[in-house]
Amino acid sequence: MAKGYWISRLDVNDAEGYKPYIQGATAAIAAFGGRFLVRGGKFEALEGASRSRNVVVEFKDYETALACFHSPEYQAAYTHRLAASEGDHVIVEGYEGVQPAARVISGPPEGPDPGYWVMRIDVHDPETYKSYVAADAIAVEKYKGWFLVRGGRYEAVHGIARSRNVVLAFPDYTTALAAYNSPEYQYALGFRTKAAVAEAIAVHGG
Repeated sequence: MAKGYWISRLDVNDAEGYKPYIQGATAAIAAFGGRFLVRGGKFEALEGASRSRNVVVEFKDYETALACFHSPEYQAAYTHRLAASEGDHVIVEGYEGVQPAARVISGPPEGPDPGYWVMRIDVHDPETYKSYVAADAIAVEKYKGWFLVRGGRYEAVHGIARSRNVVLAFPDYTTALAAYNSPEYQYALGFRTKAAVAEAIAVHGG
């Protein structure tokens, strides 16, 4: 069964007012079996606009991710986040399809310091985008990336979303940056910039 994910980007404008959110949200997420993959941490904006804080939470499935967000416990905490920050929050279904790196690794990296790409994409030229997907696979395999999210159902529960969401896991943050800057991925990126608009970051897991 595909997992479910929260993807949040936010700017905190009241650090003290944000603290009750952290406390309440952490308890609610734990009650639903959620696991933080990204919780703040250093990042680099690779494309488009970014926000100062990024969060990715993994749940056992999409339905659980939705249920946690809509639970009374989380919603009570969320009022503090809304008062103390601004940003976007998307709940998205995980990916269970073919993995380009399946020949070299058997699953997502399990090291202590994984790195991630987090992308929000609107595709306006599907045919050219297919060329991007094919070329992108070469870089993803070489740098041992693993798609956690690759499209899939989603619900934009707050703020603005794009129609396609992607989360790729790499062995570490350095590798995530190297993969993006590699000749293989930059070649693929040439197709995507013609076919879509996007925001993308590389972020340190935690």
